[in-house]
Amino acid sequence: MKIAIAGYGAEGKANYTYWNTLENSLTIVDEREELVDIPKDAATILGEGAFSKLADFDLVVRTASLRPDKIVTNGKVWSSTNEFFAKCPAPIIGVTGTKGKGTTCSLISSILRAAGKTVHLVGNIGVPALGELEKIEPTDIVVFELSSFQLWDIQKSPQTAVILKIEQDHMDVHHGIDEYITAKAQIARFMSADQTVYYHPTFAYSRQAATMYGKAMAKRYGVKDEDSTYVEDGWFMKGDEQICETSVMQIPGEHNIENACAAISVAYEYMQDHSAVKDGLAGFAGLPHRLKFIREVGGVQYFDDSYSSAPSAAIAAIRAHKEPQVLLLGGYDKGASFEELAAEIMKSTVKHVVIYGQTKQAIRDALVGAGLTDETSFTMLDTTNFEEIVQYASDKASAGDVVVLSPACASFDMFKNFTQRGEQFIAILNSL
Repeated sequence: MKIAIAGYGAEGKANYTYWNTLENSLTIVDEREELVDIPKDAATILGEGAFSKLADFDLVVRTASLRPDKIVTNGKVWSSTNEFFAKCPAPIIGVTGTKGKGTTCSLISSILRAAGKTVHLVGNIGVPALGELEKIEPTDIVVFELSSFQLWDIQKSPQTAVILKIEQDHMDVHHGIDEYITAKAQIARFMSADQTVYYHPTFAYSRQAATMYGKAMAKRYGVKDEDSTYVEDGWFMKGDEQICETSVMQIPGEHNIENACAAISVAYEYMQDHSAVKDGLAGFAGLPHRLKFIREVGGVQYFDDSYSSAPSAAIAAIRAHKEPQVLLLGGYDKGASFEELAAEIMKSTVKHVVIYGQTKQAIRDALVGAGLTDETSFTMLDTTNFEEIVQYASDKASAGDVVVLSPACASFDMFKNFTQRGEQFIAILNSL
């Protein structure tokens, strides 16, 4: 079979490995002019317009972030997600939403493992699913973090689905919020009436996505009367039964309590073990660059939330702290609105905002529009030297304050990805 591997990042490399068999002829296709780590003697189509030159291929395997409508071919357009769903022998729990996917997937996995289940955590969390496929047995459980890009053209749904908060995001790729919601809704499109999609109890976009196709049972998590897990008086509850105290959790913030409600609701579809829930929650210390405490210097605590690439994530980080805060905001422009974030800052404990990066003017305008006219409360920096930016924020903090890197933006204006941004932040803090 003549196959085009469309897009050659981490997923594209995994796709190449998976489809590189004697019966297949592979070509790497990418709009970049130069690529690294290409297999020796691999065929390539590179440069601008590369994805429109695929008419003669039998199969085009697109990487997740590549819009399907950018591909011009007479063959079949496919993805690693579709391939995995078609071949996976075990039940799949799929989780999507704007933010919180990785944490919720990790909590589900931690709980199920504490109950003695063999769990494979794959997908957008950074583990290419096809690389795990040979390890999966029918008695295992797969937890799959699914982005809107992975769901765009999905042909099969998971056995259980979760739709977390959906807010405007990725508007630099999606053609408007309606397309974004519709992509998220694909997670439940092929579910049956005896399968469940859990969705955020208060966000209208989440409900819209969960009910768009009307096939699966749609239940709100965090709500008592829908037989899902909720919180009452400091306890996670199921019906009238106490599961465990919320204080067992090792990760801060009300948003993570919500994520835990989603995770427990899903986990109870596969086991009913209160002690496993407690052990699973207590055993999860958080993912890298998700509001992680790094160190304390001179009475100031520093938190790395580099994964925050949308305003909603920064709002959650702000709400997680009661102490006076110095907040670092800014980065690559994905077309998000900062008005709600600015309104949250106005009523929060944030005492100073350090604004930088491509979005700095848009963030400043939102702050001023929300009523923060005292420019001693925020500073817009023109430098792209991250050490200078972090040092400036540190200088604005006093003993008893917290300094939080929660940029509300993607990293691509100054960094390769959010991981590099977070690692540089940590390295700078360790030199203070």
